[in-house]
Amino acid sequence: MSQPVNDDAIDFFEIDGDITLRRMVLRNANPKGTVLFLHGFPETLYAWKGIAEALADDYEVHAFDWPGYGLSSRPTADRFSYAPKDYARILDRYIGKAGIDTSKLTIYATDIGALPTLLLAVEKPDIARTIIVGDFAPFNRPQFMYASLQALKAGPAMDQVRAALNSNRDEILENTFTRGLPKEGHFEVAREFKDDMSRAWTYGAMTTADAFSHYYSHFTRDQDHFELQLARLKTPMKVVWGEEDLYINKAMGVEFAARLHAELTLLPGMGHFPHLQNPTLAIDEVRAAFR
Repeated sequence: MSQPVNDDAIDFFEIDGDITLRRMVLRNANPKGTVLFLHGFPETLYAWKGIAEALADDYEVHAFDWPGYGLSSRPTADRFSYAPKDYARILDRYIGKAGIDTSKLTIYATDIGALPTLLLAVEKPDIARTIIVGDFAPFNRPQFMYASLQALKAGPAMDQVRAALNSNRDEILENTFTRGLPKEGHFEVAREFKDDMSRAWTYGAMTTADAFSHYYSHFTRDQDHFELQLARLKTPMKVVWGEEDLYINKAMGVEFAARLHAELTLLPGMGHFPHLQNPTLAIDEVRAAFR
Protein backbone atom coordinates (compact mmCIF):
# COMPACT_ATOMS: atom_id res chain seq x y z
CA MET A 1 0.00 0.00 0.00
CA SER A 2 1.39 3.40 -0.95
CA GLN A 3 1.06 6.30 1.44
CA PRO A 4 -1.18 9.18 0.30
CA VAL A 5 0.05 12.76 0.49
CA ASN A 6 -2.40 14.35 2.93
CA ASP A 7 -2.55 17.83 4.43
CA ASP A 8 -0.19 16.81 7.23
CA ALA A 9 2.51 15.89 4.72
CA ILE A 10 2.85 19.43 3.33
CA ASP A 11 3.98 22.28 5.56
CA PHE A 12 6.28 25.30 5.67
CA PHE A 13 9.86 25.14 6.88
CA GLU A 14 11.89 28.22 7.77
CA ILE A 15 15.45 28.32 6.45
CA ASP A 16 16.35 31.86 7.54
CA GLY A 17 14.83 35.31 7.89
CA ASP A 18 14.29 35.64 4.14
CA ILE A 19 13.45 32.11 3.06
CA THR A 20 10.67 29.77 4.10
CA LEU A 21 10.17 26.69 1.97
CA ARG A 22 6.96 24.83 1.27
CA ARG A 23 7.87 21.19 1.61
CA MET A 24 6.40 17.70 1.48
CA VAL A 25 7.58 15.00 3.88
CA LEU A 26 6.33 11.43 3.97
CA ARG A 27 7.74 9.81 7.08
CA ASN A 28 8.40 6.16 7.79
CA ALA A 29 8.89 4.58 11.21
CA ASN A 30 11.66 2.26 9.92
CA PRO A 31 12.95 3.72 6.67
CA LYS A 32 15.57 2.02 4.53
CA GLY A 33 16.88 5.50 3.86
CA THR A 34 15.82 9.03 2.92
CA VAL A 35 15.09 10.44 -0.55
CA LEU A 36 15.10 14.15 -1.37
CA PHE A 37 13.56 15.18 -4.70
CA LEU A 38 14.50 18.54 -6.29
CA HIS A 39 12.36 19.94 -9.09
CA GLY A 40 13.06 22.10 -12.13
CA PHE A 41 11.32 24.85 -14.10
CA PRO A 42 8.36 25.41 -14.15
CA GLU A 43 7.60 22.68 -11.62
CA THR A 44 6.66 22.60 -7.95
CA LEU A 45 6.98 19.87 -5.34
CA TYR A 46 3.78 18.34 -6.76
CA ALA A 47 5.92 17.00 -9.62
CA TRP A 48 7.07 14.33 -7.18
CA LYS A 49 3.79 13.54 -5.43
CA GLY A 50 2.98 10.21 -7.07
CA ILE A 51 6.60 9.07 -6.96
CA ALA A 52 6.84 10.01 -3.28
CA GLU A 53 3.69 8.05 -2.47
CA ALA A 54 5.06 4.97 -4.23
CA LEU A 55 8.32 5.10 -2.27
CA ALA A 56 7.04 6.08 1.16
CA ASP A 57 6.40 2.53 2.36
CA ASP A 58 10.16 1.93 2.32
CA TYR A 59 11.76 5.36 2.61
CA GLU A 60 11.34 8.75 4.22
CA VAL A 61 10.66 11.08 1.30
CA HIS A 62 11.23 14.85 1.12
CA ALA A 63 10.60 17.43 -1.59
CA PHE A 64 10.40 21.21 -1.46
CA ASP A 65 9.67 24.20 -3.68
CA TRP A 66 12.79 26.16 -4.56
CA PRO A 67 12.68 29.87 -3.64
CA GLY A 68 10.75 31.54 -6.44
CA TYR A 69 8.65 28.44 -7.12
CA GLY A 70 5.48 26.99 -5.68
CA LEU A 71 4.60 28.61 -2.37
CA SER A 72 8.15 29.08 -1.11
CA SER A 73 9.45 32.59 -0.38
CA ARG A 74 10.27 35.00 -3.18
CA PRO A 75 12.40 37.80 -1.72
CA THR A 76 13.50 40.55 -4.06
CA ALA A 77 16.71 39.90 -5.99
CA ASP A 78 18.69 42.38 -3.89
CA ARG A 79 18.09 40.10 -0.87
CA PHE A 80 18.42 36.73 -2.61
CA SER A 81 20.00 36.33 -6.04
CA TYR A 82 18.36 32.99 -7.09
CA ALA A 83 21.76 31.86 -8.40
CA PRO A 84 22.69 28.16 -8.41
CA LYS A 85 25.23 28.88 -5.62
CA ASP A 86 22.45 30.40 -3.51
CA TYR A 87 20.21 27.40 -4.13
CA ALA A 88 23.12 25.19 -3.02
CA ARG A 89 23.19 27.10 0.27
CA ILE A 90 19.43 26.62 0.68
CA LEU A 91 19.78 22.90 0.03
CA ASP A 92 22.57 22.63 2.61
CA ARG A 93 20.54 24.50 5.20
CA TYR A 94 17.46 22.38 4.52
CA ILE A 95 19.29 19.09 4.95
CA GLY A 96 20.90 20.30 8.17
CA LYS A 97 17.83 21.87 9.75
CA ALA A 98 15.60 18.95 8.76
CA GLY A 99 17.96 16.59 10.57
CA ILE A 100 18.48 14.28 7.59
CA ASP A 101 21.12 11.58 8.01
CA THR A 102 23.23 12.20 4.89
CA SER A 103 24.84 8.74 5.11
CA LYS A 104 21.42 7.29 4.20
CA LEU A 105 20.32 10.02 1.77
CA THR A 106 19.74 9.81 -1.98
CA ILE A 107 19.17 13.13 -3.75
CA TYR A 108 17.30 13.03 -7.07
CA ALA A 109 17.72 16.39 -8.83
CA THR A 110 16.66 17.48 -12.30
CA ASP A 111 16.92 20.65 -14.39
CA ILE A 112 17.66 23.71 -12.22
CA GLY A 113 17.91 21.51 -9.12
CA ALA A 114 20.95 19.58 -10.36
CA LEU A 115 23.74 22.19 -10.52
CA PRO A 116 23.07 23.47 -6.96
CA THR A 117 23.23 19.88 -5.73
CA LEU A 118 26.58 19.32 -7.42
CA LEU A 119 28.00 22.64 -6.23
CA LEU A 120 27.15 21.55 -2.69
CA ALA A 121 28.63 18.09 -3.23
CA VAL A 122 31.93 19.64 -4.36
CA GLU A 123 32.17 21.36 -0.98
CA LYS A 124 30.63 18.54 1.06
CA PRO A 125 31.26 15.13 -0.56
CA ASP A 126 29.33 13.40 2.22
CA ILE A 127 26.17 15.44 1.64
CA ALA A 128 24.49 12.30 0.28
CA ARG A 129 25.03 8.59 -0.07
CA THR A 130 24.12 8.85 -3.75
CA ILE A 131 23.11 11.63 -6.14
CA ILE A 132 20.96 11.07 -9.23
CA VAL A 133 20.94 13.94 -11.73
CA GLY A 134 19.64 14.44 -15.22
CA ASP A 135 18.54 16.78 -18.00
CA PHE A 136 20.46 19.86 -16.89
CA ALA A 137 23.49 21.90 -17.98
CA PRO A 138 26.53 21.26 -15.76
CA PHE A 139 28.94 23.03 -18.13
CA ASN A 140 28.79 26.19 -20.22
CA ARG A 141 27.95 24.56 -23.55
CA PRO A 142 25.37 26.84 -25.22
CA GLN A 143 25.41 24.70 -28.37
CA PHE A 144 23.67 21.94 -26.41
CA MET A 145 20.93 24.23 -25.07
CA TYR A 146 17.54 25.30 -26.44
CA ALA A 147 17.74 28.74 -28.07
CA SER A 148 15.59 30.52 -25.48
CA LEU A 149 17.71 29.09 -22.66
CA GLN A 150 20.86 30.37 -24.34
CA ALA A 151 19.25 33.80 -24.56
CA LEU A 152 18.30 33.77 -20.87
CA LYS A 153 21.94 33.83 -19.90
CA ALA A 154 23.13 37.37 -19.16
CA GLY A 155 22.98 39.30 -22.42
CA PRO A 156 20.92 41.73 -24.49
CA ALA A 157 18.07 39.26 -25.13
CA MET A 158 17.60 38.25 -21.48
CA ASP A 159 14.87 40.77 -20.62
CA GLN A 160 13.01 40.03 -23.85
CA VAL A 161 12.99 36.29 -23.15
CA ARG A 162 11.87 36.83 -19.56
CA ALA A 163 8.97 39.02 -20.78
CA ALA A 164 7.98 36.33 -23.27
CA LEU A 165 7.99 33.68 -20.54
CA ASN A 166 5.80 35.83 -18.33
CA SER A 167 3.30 36.56 -21.08
CA ASN A 168 3.00 32.90 -22.09
CA ARG A 169 2.35 31.18 -18.77
CA ASP A 170 -0.62 29.14 -19.96
CA GLU A 171 1.15 27.96 -23.12
CA ILE A 172 4.26 27.02 -21.13
CA LEU A 173 2.32 25.01 -18.58
CA GLU A 174 0.35 23.29 -21.32
CA ASN A 175 3.19 22.40 -23.69
CA THR A 176 6.58 22.57 -21.95
CA PHE A 177 6.51 18.97 -20.74
CA THR A 178 5.92 17.39 -24.15
CA ARG A 179 7.55 19.93 -26.48
CA GLY A 180 9.76 18.23 -29.04
CA LEU A 181 8.28 14.78 -28.50
CA PRO A 182 6.36 12.97 -31.26
CA LYS A 183 2.62 12.79 -30.72
CA GLU A 184 2.81 9.19 -29.55
CA GLY A 185 5.23 10.31 -26.81
CA HIS A 186 2.88 12.95 -25.36
CA PHE A 187 1.64 12.45 -21.82
CA GLU A 188 -0.66 14.18 -19.36
CA VAL A 189 0.45 15.73 -16.10
CA ALA A 190 -1.92 15.61 -13.16
CA ARG A 191 -4.48 18.41 -13.00
CA GLU A 192 -3.57 19.04 -9.35
CA PHE A 193 0.06 19.59 -10.36
CA LYS A 194 -0.86 21.83 -13.29
CA ASP A 195 -3.19 23.92 -11.12
CA ASP A 196 -0.49 24.28 -8.46
CA MET A 197 2.02 25.59 -11.01
CA SER A 198 -0.55 28.00 -12.41
CA ARG A 199 -1.53 29.42 -9.00
CA ALA A 200 2.08 29.66 -7.90
CA TRP A 201 3.30 31.50 -11.00
CA THR A 202 2.41 34.93 -9.59
CA TYR A 203 2.74 34.11 -5.89
CA GLY A 204 4.73 36.68 -3.89
CA ALA A 205 7.04 39.44 -5.05
CA MET A 206 8.02 37.93 -8.41
CA THR A 207 6.83 35.39 -10.92
CA THR A 208 8.24 31.92 -11.43
CA ALA A 209 9.65 33.12 -14.76
CA ASP A 210 11.40 36.01 -13.00
CA ALA A 211 13.07 33.61 -10.57
CA PHE A 212 14.10 31.39 -13.50
CA SER A 213 15.59 34.41 -15.28
CA HIS A 214 17.55 35.47 -12.20
CA TYR A 215 18.92 31.92 -11.92
CA TYR A 216 20.09 31.99 -15.53
CA SER A 217 21.69 35.42 -15.21
CA HIS A 218 24.24 33.79 -12.85
CA PHE A 219 24.33 30.45 -14.62
CA THR A 220 27.54 30.84 -16.67
CA ARG A 221 29.52 32.00 -13.62
CA ASP A 222 28.40 29.01 -11.56
CA GLN A 223 28.83 26.52 -14.42
CA ASP A 224 32.39 27.72 -14.93
CA HIS A 225 33.12 27.45 -11.21
CA PHE A 226 31.73 23.93 -11.13
CA GLU A 227 33.74 22.76 -14.13
CA LEU A 228 36.94 24.08 -12.55
CA GLN A 229 36.11 22.13 -9.37
CA LEU A 230 34.95 18.94 -11.09
CA ALA A 231 37.87 16.86 -9.84
CA ARG A 232 36.70 17.47 -6.27
CA LEU A 233 33.33 15.81 -6.90
CA LYS A 234 33.56 12.48 -5.07
CA THR A 235 29.94 11.70 -4.12
CA PRO A 236 28.67 8.56 -5.92
CA MET A 237 26.73 9.73 -8.96
CA LYS A 238 24.21 8.38 -11.45
CA VAL A 239 23.26 10.32 -14.60
CA VAL A 240 19.81 9.78 -16.17
CA TRP A 241 18.87 11.56 -19.42
CA GLY A 242 16.00 11.62 -21.88
CA GLU A 243 17.38 10.83 -25.33
CA GLU A 244 14.83 13.17 -26.93
CA ASP A 245 15.46 16.09 -24.57
CA LEU A 246 14.79 19.23 -26.62
CA TYR A 247 16.03 21.68 -24.01
CA ILE A 248 19.40 20.17 -23.02
CA ASN A 249 20.85 17.87 -25.66
CA LYS A 250 21.86 14.40 -24.49
CA ALA A 251 25.44 15.21 -25.56
CA MET A 252 25.69 17.27 -22.37
CA GLY A 253 24.82 14.24 -20.28
CA VAL A 254 27.22 12.03 -22.21
CA GLU A 255 30.10 14.45 -21.63
CA PHE A 256 29.29 14.92 -17.96
CA ALA A 257 29.05 11.20 -17.24
CA ALA A 258 32.24 10.47 -19.17
CA ARG A 259 34.28 13.10 -17.37
CA LEU A 260 32.98 11.91 -14.02
CA HIS A 261 33.26 8.20 -14.91
CA ALA A 262 29.66 7.94 -13.72
CA GLU A 263 27.00 5.48 -14.79
CA LEU A 264 24.82 6.95 -17.54
CA THR A 265 21.32 5.84 -18.53
CA LEU A 266 19.94 7.29 -21.76
CA LEU A 267 16.18 6.81 -21.92
CA PRO A 268 14.82 6.12 -25.44
CA GLY A 269 11.72 8.12 -26.31
CA MET A 270 12.03 10.27 -23.19
CA GLY A 271 12.18 14.07 -23.23
CA HIS A 272 13.33 16.61 -20.63
CA PHE A 273 10.99 15.34 -17.91
CA PRO A 274 11.42 11.54 -17.68
CA HIS A 275 10.13 11.53 -14.09
CA LEU A 276 6.80 12.86 -15.38
CA GLN A 277 6.73 10.92 -18.64
CA ASN A 278 7.36 7.58 -16.92
CA PRO A 279 7.42 7.92 -13.10
CA THR A 280 8.18 4.21 -12.69
CA LEU A 281 11.66 4.84 -14.06
CA ALA A 282 12.38 7.37 -11.30
CA ILE A 283 11.03 4.98 -8.67
CA ASP A 284 13.28 2.21 -9.99
CA GLU A 285 16.34 4.49 -10.01
CA VAL A 286 15.80 5.40 -6.36
CA ARG A 287 15.37 1.80 -5.31
CA ALA A 288 18.50 0.81 -7.21
CA ALA A 289 20.49 3.53 -5.45
CA PHE A 290 19.83 1.86 -2.08
CA ARG A 291 20.87 -1.63 -3.15
